Amino acid sequence: MLIADRNNSRLLLVDQWGRILWQFPEPGNLRPGQSFLRPDDAFFGTRGAHILVTQESDMVISEISLRTGHIVWRYGNPGVSGSAPGYLSNPDDAMLLPNGNVITADIKNCRLLYLTKGSVVPLHVYGTTTPYCYHDPPTRFGSPNGMFPMTNGDWLVTEINGDWVDEMTPSGAIEWSVHPPGISYPSDTNEVSPGVYLTASYTKPGVVEEFNQAGQVLWRYSPTGLNALDQPSLALPLPNGDVLINDDWNDRVIVVDPRTDQVVWQYGVTGSPGSSPGYLYKPDGVDLAPPHSLDMVNARTMGIPPYPSPTPPVTPSGA
Repeated sequence: MLIADRNNSRLLLVDQWGRILWQFPEPGNLRPGQSFLRPDDAFFGTRGAHILVTQESDMVISEISLRTGHIVWRYGNPGVSGSAPGYLSNPDDAMLLPNGNVITADIKNCRLLYLTKGSVVPLHVYGTTTPYCYHDPPTRFGSPNGMFPMTNGDWLVTEINGDWVDEMTPSGAIEWSVHPPGISYPSDTNEVSPGVYLTASYTKPGVVEEFNQAGQVLWRYSPTGLNALDQPSLALPLPNGDVLINDDWNDRVIVVDPRTDQVVWQYGVTGSPGSSPGYLYKPDGVDLAPPHSLDMVNARTMGIPPYPSPTPPVTPSGA
């Protein structure tokens, strides 16, 4: 699995035995003057050849080529928050689409963006660009922190303010909105199967929950005491029915068997930050390696926003 180890400013690819197979950056990966700070989410693209990383507190999105080991595209200005073309304010959960374009939640600008690599001007902005975030989609979004693909081609949007989850079509129409029951500060809601959704509550103690469109709880994981979650930011379903959980402030990534509510795998030492093998420091994102990565699993049904790239101007002959 791929782990965005935020406070160590690195990405790790770890196998089931806890061996580090790959990491970024290694010496020579960054070009002169280039930085790679506090990655909070990272996902393989739909072809598995690139990784798209959001660096929320550094205000940038970075695309890394696995072949070259270099950052090959970046949107935003490192360390500078803004809403003008080319700027972001706490971007989150960027996804690389099959057509090469990118979608992302732009939390503090209260909007969702559809980006093309050929221009700093977004192809489309979902919601009103404003610092005043509240739930009124599609006109406005309440600090959206996730926009994840659904099997029907729509997108599942999570809003922090008001604790909302919305199904949105690629054109921006809202099909339904629901409060995940008993959840405050929902984070990165995604689809387990049609009609079943999974979200994390970025709270202490934390909660991970499966629910349906009617707001009914189907499974809830909220251990207490020494086993309590501490501000988990992402939970993903695994092919075998287990659930992968990013337990940020416990400095670990875990796998839980929902049939027994037992932790069956862990990377990182609970509550002990570090950078040595086997340790993490406030990890904030996970993805499975291809072919089970989120984007690759959804590539065939992923909804593409109907906003084409602008036609470049034609240069007159002889100019």
